[in-house]
Amino acid sequence: MGAGLARRLAGKRDLILASRNEAAATSLAEEIGAASVPILSAVAEADILVLALPYASALEVAGTAPLQAKIVVDITNPLKPDFSGLLFGHDTSAAEEIQRRAEGAKVVKAFNTIFAELLAAPAKQTANIPVFLAGDDDAVETAAALVRDADFAVEKTGSLDAARLLEPLGMLNIRLGYGLGRGTAIAPKWASVDG
Repeated sequence: MGAGLARRLAGKRDLILASRNEAAATSLAEEIGAASVPILSAVAEADILVLALPYASALEVAGTAPLQAKIVVDITNPLKPDFSGLLFGHDTSAAEEIQRRAEGAKVVKAFNTIFAELLAAPAKQTANIPVFLAGDDDAVETAAALVRDADFAVEKTGSLDAARLLEPLGMLNIRLGYGLGRGTAIAPKWASVDG
């Protein structure tokens, strides 16, 4: 997801890539014309951070990195180790748990209901596919601009507690894609019927 999103945003945003696998980050940065720095340097330099990590790793970063005054985009789905479901019900969400750890940051839930394969698709094929956003304050508007720059449609769902609904929606997409054989070129979308 992180590499696909970086490729989508290349040339549209000043990107700083960081990874525990520094060689991979450097290689991708050279490919797309971005900067590559160590993780803590990226956190210090960036205004918006996309945590393209598994949930447990994202939670760890939120609790240890200096994220004050940063907008943090959480793209995780808090999956059980066997991928059979989510770690949480509807009383909290991964995004809210990350917010609790990331003191002074503004967390926005986004990109958790799409598969990485869609990031590799031509932009004209994804322009009407929604990325659902949940978050508070002006951080949602900032994340919405990022979504548009990545050539997806924006679907705002309200405050950060709406992530309690978006994460099960992401799990449903995973079940449809993998468990029921629909593949990973799918995404949920709301449609309205006139009249």
